[in-house]
Amino acid sequence: MNLSPQLTPAPKRPMKLSTLATLMMVGVIFTVLLSVHLLYFIQIDNFTHSHVKDKALAVARTLAEDPQIQRGLTLPADQGIIQPVAKAVQKRNDLLFVTVTDMQGVRYSHANSALVNKRFIGQDLQPALAGHENVSVNHGTLVEALRVFTPVFNTRHQQIGVVAIGISLSDVTAQINRSRWNIFWTILLGGSVGILGVLILVRRLKTILLGLEPHEISSLFEQRQAILDSVKEGVIAVDADARVTLINQAAQQLLRETAIEAPLSGDRIPEHSLMLSHLRDALHDGTARYDGELNVQGRIMISNTVPVRSHKRIIGAVCTFRDKTEISQLMQRLDGMVNYVDALRERSHEFMNKLHVILGLLHMKNYAQMEAYILKTANNYQTEIGSLLQRIKPPIIAGCLLSKINRASDKGHRLILNEASYLPDSGSEKQVAALVSILGNLIENALEALDQQQEGEIHLLLHYQNGWLSCEVSDDGPGIPAPLASAIFTKGFSSKGDERGMGLFLVKQQTESLGGNISVESEPGVYTQFFVQLPWDKGN
Repeated sequence: MNLSPQLTPAPKRPMKLSTLATLMMVGVIFTVLLSVHLLYFIQIDNFTHSHVKDKALAVARTLAEDPQIQRGLTLPADQGIIQPVAKAVQKRNDLLFVTVTDMQGVRYSHANSALVNKRFIGQDLQPALAGHENVSVNHGTLVEALRVFTPVFNTRHQQIGVVAIGISLSDVTAQINRSRWNIFWTILLGGSVGILGVLILVRRLKTILLGLEPHEISSLFEQRQAILDSVKEGVIAVDADARVTLINQAAQQLLRETAIEAPLSGDRIPEHSLMLSHLRDALHDGTARYDGELNVQGRIMISNTVPVRSHKRIIGAVCTFRDKTEISQLMQRLDGMVNYVDALRERSHEFMNKLHVILGLLHMKNYAQMEAYILKTANNYQTEIGSLLQRIKPPIIAGCLLSKINRASDKGHRLILNEASYLPDSGSEKQVAALVSILGNLIENALEALDQQQEGEIHLLLHYQNGWLSCEVSDDGPGIPAPLASAIFTKGFSSKGDERGMGLFLVKQQTESLGGNISVESEPGVYTQFFVQLPWDKGN
């Protein structure tokens, strides 16, 4: 058995852009040039043959109209009238032969004088003897030639003979070959110019692509897409016409959660979308906006928008945004855990002090007082902490309330949890985080309202029934004047100075984002009471 590991072949290295583009363009150029060469060569071949034929026909027709030729055909061939004329024409036009025959095919002229007064060789003479011009390729007494035949008529339009013109095919081939060399040099010049153009094009492409190869660009694109889909922030990019060029999954999810139809790539951003208004502003005035807040359907979005410029011209904009509610919930959960830890730390110190008292009584052997002290301590624990933990099941809420009880006690007030209160654990972290924020803000507001008096009381009732949680937070502080009661939930409204007025606004926002509601009753100088109703998903 062969246990040697099998080596995986290394992946084939992709071809460079310069090499690929050069090969492709050179292949296209030479394919085009070759096709043009073949077509041109065929045309040159046809054109040369046609030109030679037309030249021979023109000479033959001219001789057929010559009176001296016509007169010579009325006399015997040995008179020597036609031969000198034919020789002169043959030499002047560089022809293979110029032959004139009578109606019996007897030659009156020929390139070889010894063949004068002999019969013409070849059946291609017969159509001309019948009065028709004829063109053929044949082999007579000389080399193979292109032969043209034209009938000769006298003044009474009676045929008296035939003029035959011969042009050597080797001369025709030589003429075609000369044209072919011209084509070759044309192809060579065109190919050289094309290759130079390809090299310039490839160099320009490399500059545009920042020196990256196609496989590197593909890899970067895939990495960018993976990064965009992995981040929790929504990302939207638009071009100068406000058309979406990029939108990641987080952005689509956030837009859908805020009851906004998520645009697709190529779509224009909706004109009525408040959430995407920063993108339109960035395209219009080129102003970047950082950490801007947008209130969309009761949810606060943190948005960063920057324009994209090229050569000082705005060509698009990019917007990133994230739900601030999620950040607030994380902070609130952290605050709840910190409060819980602080409460446990305070109880730990208090418990250590009690242990020291018990240890002292033990050393003093005062067992009766030690027993009474232990019973009293146990009863207090059962009353204050044990009872709270039995009624408030979520540990984060319990820790928050313990912290607020200690804080109220430190300020000389009392936070009293109604004995009828009961709060089951929730399967929704979002609801727990929202309740921490709601109770924390309402209790802190009540403590601030009691600052001007001593031994104030804050009463808290938490009642769960049929999937709904009812919260009542009341205090015996100065109350809220009637004209201000309708404005206390407005963002920025506060009677305690500038840069305040966010607590109750956030309470109302978080309550309504969960589908709940909040209201307030107050009698100045007597009491203030907040009523909150929230959906509460009971945990297992």
